[in-house]
Amino acid sequence: MQRRSILGAALALPAIAHAQSWRPSRPITLVVPFAAGSGTDAVARLTAGWLSQELGGAQVVVENRAGANATIAAVAVARAAPDGHTLFMTTNTSHAANPALLRRLDYDPVADFSPICRMGNLPFWLVVRGDGPYRALADLIAAARARPDGVSYASGNSTGIVGSATIARLTGTQMLHVPYRSTPPAMSDIMGGRVDWMLVDLAASLGLVRDGKLRVLGMTTKERSALMPDIPALAEVGAPGFDLTSWNAIFGPARMAPEIIATVNGALRAIVARAESRARLADLGFDAFTSTPQELGAFVVAEIQRWGEMVRGAGIEPE
Repeated sequence: MQRRSILGAALALPAIAHAQSWRPSRPITLVVPFAAGSGTDAVARLTAGWLSQELGGAQVVVENRAGANATIAAVAVARAAPDGHTLFMTTNTSHAANPALLRRLDYDPVADFSPICRMGNLPFWLVVRGDGPYRALADLIAAARARPDGVSYASGNSTGIVGSATIARLTGTQMLHVPYRSTPPAMSDIMGGRVDWMLVDLAASLGLVRDGKLRVLGMTTKERSALMPDIPALAEVGAPGFDLTSWNAIFGPARMAPEIIATVNGALRAIVARAESRARLADLGFDAFTSTPQELGAFVVAEIQRWGEMVRGAGIEPE
């Protein structure tokens, strides 16, 4: 985190030098492909306020366009004018996993977008009902082996879909998948005892965990997260080799002018270079860092391949 912060601060300087070359002429819409209450939504709302300040007070409005595994929002942004007034805060769902999860994709995650800046990672963990019977991953595994398809898991995004199926494969179990349009209603059904478990990002669930309404059984990252060092990785406690990280980034429609990309990138990097901004995001459960547009573009190409391999490895057939 410290190295990223220093690097981010240093790299922000040349980007900020371009900041005077473009100014928005009307409110900016920051499109989020998930519902209000999701982790991406929480990060977007903080970012929108800071971005407004960096762009001289220009209004930045968050617009939630949830549904269809983030494709509704992705198509809308891809078809928007590339004038800097429509931005897209999204994740690996729309820009890495969907090409493998969906037979038909009405957008191209590379050709239809201008990469602007990576914003960080959204660590995920496995949660169950706070007062439920499962106190460790071993309890879930034992129940699933005793009752194939009698244990269920929810998903509200691609990380949940791919990660949960991978856990079932690694533990040699068969469990029932219950898909949801977004994370908040899935968590409600976990707390209500209608579904047994789910993988969810810290940003969406941290308050419920602190209140005891959800119980954490492990992190999805290969090693323990610096944000939650006391929580074991699932790989430590019964899912050997499991390693899954969700990421967050900002894009615009394809063919955005270089000066617009440079302005927005510089503003975002200036935000994350500030210790107080990183601390606020860390309080949400978000690991913030940034990139150049070129780095994000190359990253997306590599992630499409990586998530494709994970989807096939988990035995998931595209829909």
